[in-house]
Amino acid sequence: MHPTSKKSPVKIASKAARRSVSQPSHGFGAAYFRKFYLDPKTRVVTLSEMRNRAALIAALLRHLQIPIRSILDAGCGMGLLRGPFAAALPRARYTGLELSEYLCRRYGWRQGSVVDYAARKPFDLLVCYDVLQYLDDEAAARAIGNMARLTRAALYVSALTREDWLENCDRSRTDRAVHLRSGAWYRRRLGKAFNYVGFGVWLRKDVAAILWDMERA
Repeated sequence: MHPTSKKSPVKIASKAARRSVSQPSHGFGAAYFRKFYLDPKTRVVTLSEMRNRAALIAALLRHLQIPIRSILDAGCGMGLLRGPFAAALPRARYTGLELSEYLCRRYGWRQGSVVDYAARKPFDLLVCYDVLQYLDDEAAARAIGNMARLTRAALYVSALTREDWLENCDRSRTDRAVHLRSGAWYRRRLGKAFNYVGFGVWLRKDVAAILWDMERA
């Protein structure tokens, strides 16, 4: 679940507010997705945003000359990136991986978690869009370790951080039942196997790609 950006400045959260976002408890059933994805009054993302995100990822990887023929969307939710990726990367095969039994029944996704999912062969692109904040520290670290096994080339990862909660997101729409960590916590662990390119895109360290000096993040 992706947090919306805030429309106006908000005050720094109190200690009580910070504690309130530290204990995730979700069944990820129909009510959750109605609230955060379908209801125009409370939804946190639009199809237009997802089209822009897929186009950005695809353009960046094309610029780096990284061919993408297979995509694993880990924590794919309702599959809002499926159509946009079909348009942006028409030759790529999309696979949705989702923990929610409700969504797997409804959309036919593979049921599993990025924490321990094992693929027969790695995908060209792994997407993990706002999933990690729902995992505790141990599970999130395991998920990041598993990412290097799930992609042979590229990774797009997004997670709500403590900094985002304090400075960036619209808290009236953003799910509070998450684990907040610093961006540095994620970057340290991702940096063991990946090099950061920018805009949430990472490349495995064993992937050869020329990135000009002034293009580096």
